[in-house]
Amino acid sequence: MTFPLALTMGDPAGIGPEITAKVWQALRTESGSEFFVIGDPKFYPNARSINSPEQALGVFTDHLPVLPIECPDTALGAPNSNAASAITKSIEMAVTYAQSGEASAVVTNPIAKEVLYNAGFKFPGHTEYLADLTENFEVPYPRGPVMMLAAKDLRVALVTIHMALKDVPKAVTKDKVMAAARTLHGALTTDMGIDNPRIAMTGLNPHAGENGALGTAEQNLLIPAAGLLRAEGINITDPQPADTLFHEEARAGYDAVLAMYHDQGLIPVKTLDFHGGVNTTLGLSIVRTSPDHGTAFDIAGQGIARPDSLLAAMTAARAMATQRENKRRARHG
Repeated sequence: MTFPLALTMGDPAGIGPEITAKVWQALRTESGSEFFVIGDPKFYPNARSINSPEQALGVFTDHLPVLPIECPDTALGAPNSNAASAITKSIEMAVTYAQSGEASAVVTNPIAKEVLYNAGFKFPGHTEYLADLTENFEVPYPRGPVMMLAAKDLRVALVTIHMALKDVPKAVTKDKVMAAARTLHGALTTDMGIDNPRIAMTGLNPHAGENGALGTAEQNLLIPAAGLLRAEGINITDPQPADTLFHEEARAGYDAVLAMYHDQGLIPVKTLDFHGGVNTTLGLSIVRTSPDHGTAFDIAGQGIARPDSLLAAMTAARAMATQRENKRRARHG
């Protein structure tokens, strides 16, 4: 049986409803591409309310399946913290359905953190919230969460995520680097089907520290961490200068990059394919992907939002879920 993807509502004041409708139009006639939205049907044209994920399979061709939850009226482009509880409930329900196997994976529409913070949300973002929701369930490889963005032939995972740049050097520890590398390695093999994946590690400092002239994190932390990881059988480089690691020829030499902080890794991904990038949370008990962009309140309701990234996120989620299930079956005979 094909299980549909669970798509969260995201912030209804943003472009989520628009790109959801556009992706449904693009996929509605493709067998095996079914998904359902957990949200308020009033936000979606041609919506059909369903009572269970399985019902999405029967209506998908003709209607956008919506598993309904109530959300206050929210004007496009005008974020409203009164919608916060519905936004988080949608995420929680999607995780529950994926955890139970009724959905094959979770794809999340963009949220605006400030909207949630104003309502008491205590997590830095989606990644950390999803990790909390799934912490009591088994992961088929070393647990994350690790954020990875991908575009075209580039995958970049991050050691640190949402923090001020001034706080990054203290947060980049040998243990944290090694934990992120193990999760990335496990995801590449289990969720992406890459045997003996090649991982390139960035340095923290310009020119990877220039042998200590521009910083010592590479010598004191990253090179020792890389050596220990290689001793475990993980194919990872010593720290490389980030400014020469992302061009086309360099990308041919690895399957993924482990970057030290947010902008170091995500600027190259979004430059390579701003509209088609995918955000993936590695090391969860479920498969989760997301568009690599935000809510775009400034263009909400104008009909010009591009669905490329959400479409790519759905394609990636289904491929990863299939690969993970195949690995599970192989392990259990």
